[in-house]
Amino acid sequence: MDFIKSPLNYTGGKYKLLPQLLELFPKEIDTFVDLFAGGGNVAVNVSAKHIIYNDIMRQVPEMLQEFKSVGVEECLQRIDYFIEAYELSKDNREGYLKLRERYNNSFDLEFGVMDPLMLYTLICYSFNNQIRFNGKHEYNMPFGKNRSSFNPALREKFVAFVNRLQEIDIQFFSKDFRELKTGGLKGSDFVYCDPPYLITVASYNENGGWGEQAERELLSKLDEIDKAGVRFGLSNVLESKGKENTILKEWAKRYKVNYLEHTYSNCSYHKKDKESKDVEVLITNY
Repeated sequence: MDFIKSPLNYTGGKYKLLPQLLELFPKEIDTFVDLFAGGGNVAVNVSAKHIIYNDIMRQVPEMLQEFKSVGVEECLQRIDYFIEAYELSKDNREGYLKLRERYNNSFDLEFGVMDPLMLYTLICYSFNNQIRFNGKHEYNMPFGKNRSSFNPALREKFVAFVNRLQEIDIQFFSKDFRELKTGGLKGSDFVYCDPPYLITVASYNENGGWGEQAERELLSKLDEIDKAGVRFGLSNVLESKGKENTILKEWAKRYKVNYLEHTYSNCSYHKKDKESKDVEVLITNY
């Protein structure tokens, strides 16, 4: 099966694990809830009647909602407009910084709000195409000199992704996972979680965004989902670079632990110890 790949670059994105993950997911799903949906690789490839995409970084669901609402043609027109207006290229740092400054002005004179497609254009030319904001919600990724652009391969990926968004029944939310109400879920639904991993470092962990308390609260939420008779799947790592997640290992004894073959190439820009294996798992209650 050919999978659709997200045009957003997320650390630890699940694209390469899709064949293994989808094989382990329930065969029949009414509502699929992707609680930490990130770039949307899982959400756009899962087979379900209805999909709920949720991510705490509100700019991302807003961007995907815009992709779906306006469609490929208008998206490309607006992206190309920004590329032309700011003469964006792999080596025009000044144009990139001017566009970033324009985006970070909270009220955009031309579009009235912070335009999600302006943000997407910035991401395409940023270092490693990463998505990161400072405490003032300003996009603060540096320029991806000689590396990043909206090249033909990315354009093709973007078109396929937006077309898929328009084909499927998907809703976008930006809520904290603790806000998930199990009352509205049924036994035929499925909640998938791919949270920040407690024992690995990524941009969302740098500012103390995910610690032991959040980890325990998520596991408690999954217990609640299980008690409600709803199926869940949790992606995580039990061990990474000599560290182990003892909280998760203890909790997982109650459930089924499926071990995955770890095949990331794009985990991070510099990873010195590529040989050190992460023990990646999908923990399920079915």
